[in-house]
Amino acid sequence: MISEKMMPLLRNNSAIRMMFEEGNRLAALYGRENVYDFSLGNPSVPAPPEVNQAIRDVLEEEDTLLVHGYMSNSGYEDVRQAIAQSLNDRFGTGFGARNLIMTVGAASALNIILKAVLNPDDEVLTFAPYFVEYGNYVRNYDGKLVVVPADTETFQPNLAVFRSMINKRTKAVIINTPNNPTGVIYSGETIRSLATILEEKQKEFGTEILLISDEPYRELAYDGIEVPYVTKFYANSVVCYSYSKSLSLPGERIGYVVIPDEVSESRELIAAAAIANRVIGSVNAPSLIQRVIKRCLNAKVNVEAYDRNRSALYDGLTNLGFECVRPQGAFYMWVKSPVEDEKEFCDVCREHHILVVPGSSFACGGYVRIAYCVSYDMIERSMPAFAKVAERYGLNK
Repeated sequence: MISEKMMPLLRNNSAIRMMFEEGNRLAALYGRENVYDFSLGNPSVPAPPEVNQAIRDVLEEEDTLLVHGYMSNSGYEDVRQAIAQSLNDRFGTGFGARNLIMTVGAASALNIILKAVLNPDDEVLTFAPYFVEYGNYVRNYDGKLVVVPADTETFQPNLAVFRSMINKRTKAVIINTPNNPTGVIYSGETIRSLATILEEKQKEFGTEILLISDEPYRELAYDGIEVPYVTKFYANSVVCYSYSKSLSLPGERIGYVVIPDEVSESRELIAAAAIANRVIGSVNAPSLIQRVIKRCLNAKVNVEAYDRNRSALYDGLTNLGFECVRPQGAFYMWVKSPVEDEKEFCDVCREHHILVVPGSSFACGGYVRIAYCVSYDMIERSMPAFAKVAERYGLNK
């Protein structure tokens, strides 16, 4: 009954989701306050008040058919135009409504782009560590995900190895910055160098290589660090965006993909992606929340709360002797395992009711991911448990 494509997914269910379920099990046994679940990137900071007000205003002020009805597979034109103008004001771009397709979050944006461009056995490159679902998204359309090994000194893309891995089958490259799981922001120098390599390889092989930037964490950047906008660096680039983190709306499933005019065969790609939006089953992005987003383009979540968590967790762990990458963005701490097998480290953490995700889930063993999009109180309460783990490995002597 079950398809051959689904069987591996059944056998290897997401470690992140499994840890989340383990957290529920431990909470039932020991009490929620005695479990420190850092597994899931589920925003703890509430949505800005403008969002709730916009929902009320849309329902009271706008036509019912407009709020709840069908529209173009690309989404409402006025919503797309408003977002395009916001991007133009922020980044000096030249987008119009024609360049945007509203999607069911960034995941759907990635899927419609991949469906629009991939032929069987086409290769998509990405950089370890990477969000685990990329492999599933590429396989959805019979492509092959090729992983560039991590540069564990900087966790910037390993461009020297990347250059050697591009070939005639390379159809696309996925980057994610700010990065899940490391929190690293790819620098302007990195993006510029990556673009140069892609331009050289396009000429060498006589092919088109699409750069896909997955950006759900764009607005979560710290210390004044700027997140480069990739369409300014490379013509054949698209941006997949989600409001899940920037407005704390993961359950609303709203985002978009930007396909600039500069992309090769942009009109055909825009049309293909709009059709893909329909045929993968989404049809269109949720109508109500599209109307809401138009009214909330200048709203922001409380990034300072995440920054406070970041500092508390980083200082607490490093003081205990753990080696951590200090995040520049997103809300994840990337921590080096004190033993080679990070799954053993995860098991020891779980003995102390701490739930973290093994780095092998992101194609980078020897590390664990800690999601600090939790309450500040939980971070404080977890420190004695982390201290016991550190003591177990002789870190805090």
